[in-house]
Amino acid sequence: MNDRRGEDPVVGTGPRAILALWPSVAGALAFRYAAYAVMTALALWAELRPAPTLPDAVLERLPYVPWIDRANYWLWLLVYVPLAAAFLWTEPRRWVRYMVTGGLVSLARGVTIALTGMGAPDPAHAGPGIGGRDFWTAYGELLSPLGVFDRGAIAAYLTKDLFFSGHVATTFLLWLSLRGRPRMAPIALAASLAVTASVLLAHLHYAIDVVGAWAVTFAIFTLREGWPRPGSADRAGRGR
Repeated sequence: MNDRRGEDPVVGTGPRAILALWPSVAGALAFRYAAYAVMTALALWAELRPAPTLPDAVLERLPYVPWIDRANYWLWLLVYVPLAAAFLWTEPRRWVRYMVTGGLVSLARGVTIALTGMGAPDPAHAGPGIGGRDFWTAYGELLSPLGVFDRGAIAAYLTKDLFFSGHVATTFLLWLSLRGRPRMAPIALAASLAVTASVLLAHLHYAIDVVGAWAVTFAIFTLREGWPRPGSADRAGRGR
């Protein structure tokens, strides 16, 4: 990884700029998918271990909201995919760095899931988990192009992929990467906060999973990009 303190040179926007960087774009996508595959394998391995439900001072005071639970995954897709696509369109070179950082966050998530043993925070409303199903069948479904975006498959196989929250981490990282972009940054921040609220109101994660997502994601982002400085992101976003 190269330590970047300045801004990458502008290579333009839109399809021509993306095509000019297609090896880097393809490589970043491949790395992000490989990191997801490793993380998923570790999460499924953790699913096979017994784990207790832990007390949570926040969830104890938050009601379970069924419709938010049903809509949570689609909310994440609705806010994440268009913002990530717009990021690629407007700043393809920075998007490549963002995707690699996202892959590193995903790998860190897989490791922390394997290191912890936390049961579903609300067993009454959690999915069935992998149970007696075959590991490789579940793994194949989760890695398929449809499985990656299939809430049913994820809910059916994963109930202990808790520390830290992937939905919170991905949307928080997107906001960190878009800071200073006048049009996209406020949307990314609102999206990150909405997704954070949704995972708590759906009782999908403990509060510590949210805090852990913020902490680990910020640490990895800072190691890659340097400490966020007021004004630096604003200058990077001007003229785009």
